[in-house]
Amino acid sequence: MIDPKVKTLLQIYEKGSFVKAAEELHLTQPAVSHQIKQLEEELEVKIFERAHGRLHLTNQGEEVIKCAKKIQGLYKNLKQDLSDGQTSVRHLTIGVTHTSESNSIAEALAKYCASQKHLNIKMITSNINNLYTMLRSYEIDLAIVEGRVADPKIRYVLLDTDYLVLAVSVNHPFVNRSMVTLNELKKERMILRLPESGTRNLFVAHLESNNTSINEFNVILEVDNLATIKDLIRRDFGVSVLPKSVCMDELKKKKIVVLPIENLSMIREINIAYPEDFTQMGVLRSIVDSYNDILRMYK
Repeated sequence: MIDPKVKTLLQIYEKGSFVKAAEELHLTQPAVSHQIKQLEEELEVKIFERAHGRLHLTNQGEEVIKCAKKIQGLYKNLKQDLSDGQTSVRHLTIGVTHTSESNSIAEALAKYCASQKHLNIKMITSNINNLYTMLRSYEIDLAIVEGRVADPKIRYVLLDTDYLVLAVSVNHPFVNRSMVTLNELKKERMILRLPESGTRNLFVAHLESNNTSINEFNVILEVDNLATIKDLIRRDFGVSVLPKSVCMDELKKKKIVVLPIENLSMIREINIAYPEDFTQMGVLRSIVDSYNDILRMYK
């Protein structure tokens, strides 16, 4: 049902090469080149260009890829919906950020699945930018993200609110303090999330609102994995700024201590993001209910 030229285009984009795409599609390289030439003539655009021996998308090509991914996602969803109708099993693909994966959300999704006999959920973890890309191209049905973006085609249901805290080991000199100042924090060894993470960006934004730069801090390590960061904190290798929600288990077991940073009120929403044409609103309400049930269990 999808035009073969669109499939070829996406293979070239994924592989970064006409030759590799041809091998994957079991076509000759001239056949692949001919399909792209046909597509460019139909759309009246130039999709690819070469620079320094590498294949690059033109600005128009980037728009074509976005549309091609959306076509592919819609077709995949159509096939899945038709299959679900025959088997009475509904499938959902939900993307979550690394931060969201580390709190009660995975448990809430498992609880919701357990309550539904004919439901299968696939959970994908990625950074927030990738999740929005996949949501817009229908590669995922829902995304659980921190904050919101200004996009009229994406809507939100509030799941929870969270805030960032300073996390330190139980042996750290700060443990008996009610809060820490920025000047005190500048003297600490800091282990932070990667620059593209929502947690890191929120921290940096609040620093800048206080006329402070992240470059003024002693950042000794940048780590993508939250579990690794918490393990390093417990072993007193440094301190970190993390969402309080991801530290709840360690707090209960008294493995980590958290405290606020003076003048930084780093509050943010945790939302379920969905496309404007998403129709299964009952699913959203059920996920929120399951999440709230999990939270009550921990109180």
